[in-house]
Amino acid sequence: MLLKQILPLVLLVSIFSCNSEKVTNSEDYNQFLSTTIDQEELYETANFWTNKLNASLNQHPYMVQRASAYNQIFSQTGNIDYLIMAEHDLIEANKLTDYKVAGYLKSLASNYISQHRFKEAIELLKKAEKNGEKLNGTKKMLFDVHLELGNYILAESYLKEIKNPTDFDYLIRLAKWEDHKGNLDAAIENLEKAMAIAESSNLKPIRQWSYTNIADFYGHAGLIEKSYNHYLKALQLDPNDAYAKKGIAWILYSHESNPDEALKVLNHISTYYTAPDYSLLKAEIADFKKDQNLKSESMENYSQTVQNVKYGDMYNKYNVMVFTEEENQPSLALDIAKREVENRPTPQSYDLLAWSYFKNGDVEKAKEITEKYVEGKTFEPEVLYHSAEIYKAAGLHNKVKPLKKELIASLYELGPVMKTKIEQL
Repeated sequence: MLLKQILPLVLLVSIFSCNSEKVTNSEDYNQFLSTTIDQEELYETANFWTNKLNASLNQHPYMVQRASAYNQIFSQTGNIDYLIMAEHDLIEANKLTDYKVAGYLKSLASNYISQHRFKEAIELLKKAEKNGEKLNGTKKMLFDVHLELGNYILAESYLKEIKNPTDFDYLIRLAKWEDHKGNLDAAIENLEKAMAIAESSNLKPIRQWSYTNIADFYGHAGLIEKSYNHYLKALQLDPNDAYAKKGIAWILYSHESNPDEALKVLNHISTYYTAPDYSLLKAEIADFKKDQNLKSESMENYSQTVQNVKYGDMYNKYNVMVFTEEENQPSLALDIAKREVENRPTPQSYDLLAWSYFKNGDVEKAKEITEKYVEGKTFEPEVLYHSAEIYKAAGLHNKVKPLKKELIASLYELGPVMKTKIEQL
């Protein structure tokens, strides 16, 4: 979070020492901790299109419909198999149409975005752009991918091309752009405008998206009660929204120092939704509780899950952190970080590279990368922490002091395990 003003030192000290005001009430969310997914309903649409395909082979519209159903299953369960199955259907549909249907190209690009295969996504979107069909939607996706790839000049040019202050899709992208620049207030303002459009439209998917995303941003801004209330709004629309439940778990853990209640929420999510990073959150909470058995179990669950080759490069960031912080295998982390920079040369990726060099003992190389590719280019708290540690090791204490102030103001985002590390900067 980029602070508009530097907080007075006395206030910064008080942030470390005071207790956080309780915002949650178990009566609000307990009703969502007994929900289950209707398995028959979940797979019904996919089975329907499979039967249609079995009766009429090579019907590419059926393949695209089944891919959409597979994506929905992935969204609701986290099961990576279905994201890959959707990819296979979309590749086949594009082959059958000689890669000339813009909608199919964009659907496959969207799938690749979910897999963090951004360079492949951009090539498909260029074909869709050349095709010209529903061009405005293509430009929106081109903005998304260029932003993910760190092509900021191109991203901004596409944002200008799709400018429409009354359009939901434009406003959420403008919010992403403002957040990238460190303008959190402007990002929230645009998300609030988008949320108002979503609510007036009464379309459930965009309302759902609005509530969870603005809840995240309210959390970044320290507006924890607003964040909590919007996660609850998302759950009222979809009682199985794992992401919203995870958001509440984070509030319980980071804001209210209630790790047991946070784990109760996460354990419920695990009954129907599987994603490797949820295991890492359990491990972090276990570390906070000093529960070594739970931490070891959670780390083992993460490690076993991400060994599935279907995840590809989706968890590179997490793997770098695991190998540098938990497994003491910094050389493996360095290899992954180099691959991530190749895939996605953003300030965040370069931060992973700098951190990996730092953990391998090459402070000078870490400092050079941070100064050239990271400093002033991203405001994510975890990145700022890495920069502060690297600058401290390099003896650049004049650079550490302002970063420490930023980090103290971002303790909620970083989590209580980081508190001692930040105090020692």
